[in-house]
Amino acid sequence: MCRWLAYSGSPLLLDTVLYRPEHSLINQSLHARMGVESTNGDGFGVGWYGSDGDGTPAVFRDVGPAWNNRNLQELASHVRSSLFFAHVRASTGSAVQQTNCHPFRHGRWLWMHNGAIADFPRLQRDLCMAVDPVLFPFMEGSTDSEVMFYLAVTFGLDQDVPGAVARMAGLVESLGARHGVPEPLQMTVAVSDGERVWAFRYSSQGKSRSLFYSSRAETVRRLHPELEYLRELSDKTRLVVSEPLGDLPGVWNELPESSYAVIPSSSAADYVPFSPSMAGPVPSAT
Repeated sequence: MCRWLAYSGSPLLLDTVLYRPEHSLINQSLHARMGVESTNGDGFGVGWYGSDGDGTPAVFRDVGPAWNNRNLQELASHVRSSLFFAHVRASTGSAVQQTNCHPFRHGRWLWMHNGAIADFPRLQRDLCMAVDPVLFPFMEGSTDSEVMFYLAVTFGLDQDVPGAVARMAGLVESLGARHGVPEPLQMTVAVSDGERVWAFRYSSQGKSRSLFYSSRAETVRRLHPELEYLRELSDKTRLVVSEPLGDLPGVWNELPESSYAVIPSSSAADYVPFSPSMAGPVPSAT
């Protein structure tokens, strides 16, 4: 499986989150505590949105392990962003190649995934046939994660993110039932349009991979007034992570099973329930 993080809030250097915490994502690439594997060395990637340009995120991916990549360390110490993704990969069977590294990008969208579609080769053809033909040429790799992304784009990611992800999950589960694959879907997913982050935790068996979100900034400041750097962060600053980046009390909260979070949120609730839905007519992706 994999480990990932999503950050949204006050602009900061990527290495503030990727390298400096006690149990940073780079540390997790070697010493994951909650993953199926403790080592996630089958490639990595970061994606970030800049303050200018056309809203399309930049992406840097490589097939080597994150823990000894000097280019990643150099980039992270110079790039500042208010919204970025980072992912360290442990392959579930697909090739270790750059096009299989997360995050995936299409237009203004970023997507990353931890988990798997069970018996993916049995379902792959039918899943790929459901992707909008206009989008099919953009799929470069061989992972289930990328197919899930383009299915979500096909099912209306531009119009309704939770609905599109729910229809994608519903299609995976319906095809799993048709092909005799019980409990086909395991996923924690992050997706962003550059303005907000949506984070989903769901599995067909109801035992999803770990996912945590940070408490609201004002809460963390109240609990830990000794942390001076928190004073510079906006109240909307939040992280979603596969594993907590440290052990400070009151900072990390587990995202419940079958739910999703939106950052920044327009409501007082930190998360809302999530469930797959049957895919209806496929909207045009153009």
